[in-house]
Amino acid sequence: MTRPPNKKNSPRRLSAVTPSGKKESSFFEQVYEVARQIPRGRVTSYGAIAACLGSRLSARMVGWAMNGAGHVSPAVPAHRVVNRNGMLSGKHHFSPPGSMQQLLEAEGIAVQDDTVVDFERLFWDPATA
Repeated sequence: MTRPPNKKNSPRRLSAVTPSGKKESSFFEQVYEVARQIPRGRVTSYGAIAACLGSRLSARMVGWAMNGAGHVSPAVPAHRVVNRNGMLSGKHHFSPPGSMQQLLEAEGIAVQDDTVVDFERLFWDPATA
């Protein structure tokens, strides 16, 4: 007969530690940490953040993380994350929706037709930074 585990005989779960010495963080927390490093006046893409984190097929998950970034402390500059073509695809998650463009323009980034002007020049690649 097998006994159910109890506190005395159940194995202790070890917490993972990253090379930085910090405890393992969630994917969303890692996304926020990368986004916080985007320089003022520059933009990056959801896919670039995903690739930087070793999960290049997870651009949509980065988008989900950015959806919740407004409630995170310290602040996350989610307005600096756009799609792979430089479009403000996440603008609908800002209140009001035009504020994403306003925040970018306040940093000197021109936006026309919901797309970052000169996207290739302003693109910041977290994998090479």
